[in-house]
Amino acid sequence: MNERSSVAELAESLRREVERYPEGRKLPSSRALMERHQVSPVTVSRAIAVLVAEGLVVSRPGAGVFRAAAFAGGSPAVAPPAPRPGDLSWQEIALSADSGPRDLLAAPVFATLRVPPPDVIDLNSGYPHASLLPERLLAAALARAGRRPGAWDRPPTDGLTELRGWFARDIGGPSGPIGAGDVLITSGGQSGLTVAMRSLAAPGTPVLVESPTYPGILAVVRAAGLRPVPVPVDADGVRTDLLAAAFDATRARVFVCQPLFQNPTGAVLSPSRRAEVLRIARTAGAFVVEDDFARLLVHADAPVLPRPLAAEDQDGVVVHLRSLTKAASPNLRIGALTARGPALARLRATQVVDSFFVPRPLQEATLELVADPGWARHLRTLGAELRTRRTTAVAALRRELPGLLGTHRPGGYHLWLRLPDGLDDGALTAAALRAGVQVTPGGPYHAAEPPAPHLRLSYAAAENPTQLAEGVHRLRRAYEEVAG
Repeated sequence: MNERSSVAELAESLRREVERYPEGRKLPSSRALMERHQVSPVTVSRAIAVLVAEGLVVSRPGAGVFRAAAFAGGSPAVAPPAPRPGDLSWQEIALSADSGPRDLLAAPVFATLRVPPPDVIDLNSGYPHASLLPERLLAAALARAGRRPGAWDRPPTDGLTELRGWFARDIGGPSGPIGAGDVLITSGGQSGLTVAMRSLAAPGTPVLVESPTYPGILAVVRAAGLRPVPVPVDADGVRTDLLAAAFDATRARVFVCQPLFQNPTGAVLSPSRRAEVLRIARTAGAFVVEDDFARLLVHADAPVLPRPLAAEDQDGVVVHLRSLTKAASPNLRIGALTARGPALARLRATQVVDSFFVPRPLQEATLELVADPGWARHLRTLGAELRTRRTTAVAALRRELPGLLGTHRPGGYHLWLRLPDGLDDGALTAAALRAGVQVTPGGPYHAAEPPAPHLRLSYAAAENPTQLAEGVHRLRRAYEEVAG
């Protein structure tokens, strides 16, 4: 008798036996079944697997096999046939009646969050590698936060007063123009951007954005029904002459910018342009949404950072956004929106409708984290590690792909590579993935047609500098393939 027929016969015998068992009754052990039916342990195991698949019995590791509750006495339980899939084609009409497909808006955001296979080096992600993050500090902070009195009570809708005060001091300085009452705690930076865009501009109206800029900004603007209008960026930040012209031409009431270590160019807004941005926006009666995403990613060799635009704003022009996520953990979804006057009331109303409030345990854990002396040490360590990785990436690019690297600053986590005219950045990205390295094409960083092909390379996501250098080497192989 072959093994297959033995399994079938034993399974049929056990079906008849299980029929007599009450619900939850344990079957004889595998050894007892082997002796009773004179079969091998493999046959017993496979016969039991057949009954488990049919829903007759359940196997509990370490405890045994038991008659399942779904088995009705008198006849074997047969798994019901899988339901036939319904006709979902009607959704195509329903979802497209008033707007276009959202998956096109979200595609670049999904790309930045994509986790590559284990054999692919990640030079794409916007989050530092786990080895650069303070996991022990976070674990200890979360444990302490859970024991705080009232840690599981409902928090104020604007956020914990103590945490709002910390953000106010961190953004505006100890005696700056920002107080705890000007701060709204958000669920990370992306959520803060969404709240700001839905609050400050009416659907259908234009919003000025830097060009190039972070695709998540473009996705938020478009998802809110707004029209992004690009304003070019150079090595000193946004071109203020073109910013003034864009306000005049569009009558926009919002400008979104990243004055510090701009994503993707790495530019820092120059001192003269900082004052101009505020003056131009004030003249236009518009808001400046300052996305200060990289302030905690300053490198150890960086000069003193310029203050946030919000710290120099006396007239409520600047709506400031700060997040701890990149320097702490992708899972610490804590950020802060800073505004004054009716703008803050509008932001508050939008957020409370969307999400009520940010979970209190996460806010309490953030307070524990930033109060820990280890937090300041972590930021210094992170700055030193980012400097090392930037140095490694720059040296590798000069060795492997000379001519692609433009200007770079001691801050942030990325480099903006200028490709030769006519080279397809999408094709290069695909070739790089085949070569075992994941990078980001430049096209999605533009609100309109890109003026030139680029790649963005993140030097924070690799496991170590050695892997980073190997990633650039693989990128060179892909470049040679595409460029011929």
